[in-house]
Amino acid sequence: MDQRMLRAERLRSHRLSAPARSVADAARHMLAVQAQEFWAGRWALAARSSGAATLRAVDRLFDRGVLVRAWTQRGTLHIVPAEDLAWVLGVTGDRQLRMAVPRHRELGLGAAELATTERVVRAALRGGNALTRTELFGVLDGAGIDPSGQRGLHAVQSLALRGIVCQGPVVGREDGATREQRFVLCEEHIWRSAAPADPAAELFVRYIVGHGPATAEDFAWWAGLTLGVARAAAAVPDARIHEIEAGLFAARPRPRRTADSPTVLALGPFEEYYISYQDRTVACPPEHLAAVGPGKNGMVRPILLADGVVVGTWRHSTAVGRHREDPVPELLTPGAAQDDVAAALGRYAAFITG
Repeated sequence: MDQRMLRAERLRSHRLSAPARSVADAARHMLAVQAQEFWAGRWALAARSSGAATLRAVDRLFDRGVLVRAWTQRGTLHIVPAEDLAWVLGVTGDRQLRMAVPRHRELGLGAAELATTERVVRAALRGGNALTRTELFGVLDGAGIDPSGQRGLHAVQSLALRGIVCQGPVVGREDGATREQRFVLCEEHIWRSAAPADPAAELFVRYIVGHGPATAEDFAWWAGLTLGVARAAAAVPDARIHEIEAGLFAARPRPRRTADSPTVLALGPFEEYYISYQDRTVACPPEHLAAVGPGKNGMVRPILLADGVVVGTWRHSTAVGRHREDPVPELLTPGAAQDDVAAALGRYAAFITG
């Protein structure tokens, strides 16, 4: 499969040329969307759905318990359908916890401290309570666990990786894009949970459905799993996917393309279409990889796509009083008409201010 065809098929799998009927449908299709930048994860789902979803409309899905945000893979926050969180963490959580042990040791978070964290956090959230990160850190501080120096973050993350807490309802913000969520107990907030027979194989299938064509190596990177586990998952037969070339898997059936889907798209930082593969030159010319990232600080910039190829980046502030300012494009190549770029950024602007 040449790169042009590969891009076209990935645009379809990502629902960028075949939008889902709703944001919730887009989330179920993608399974996990990187959301270290919370606004970007929500825009990623809105950009993959038909209509003109607003930020407030997406936020309501978190308030209702349809979507949650958690460290599902690679130690990175992702948005996932609430019903899928438990089994996804069943595949990825233990490995992330093992990898966190050296850092926990550096921070003085031993078994006793983590047990105290679980006890006091459960007590603080029990009964449907929902607390911000700052409020939760106050609970830890009151129990003798100093949350400074990333101790609080890692202590709470250890609970999240075990499926005890997640980030749910969105904290309101006047005249600005919402940026923060409240932590809740998964057992109280999530009202339905899926249970596939083979979670690792299901994770591979869902990755291919939302990101294919792709390889087991791509999946291993995306999911943060060993190559052995990834290849074993890929070897399990499933009617929803097939091997179209040696080692390259795709979904069947595929989403139907929409004739009027825009060819130029403005997508956020850490965009799944760019970040989810070992080889990112399919989406981005090699000479532009450094401009997009990951940079030395780990950041991946928002991108402009023309027919599935990165032609530029863009920037925009979600700070109070600035979120209504126009996004600013920075073209890297003359691959898209200015009117198309303006229209793509306009769709994002309507989302973030709506």
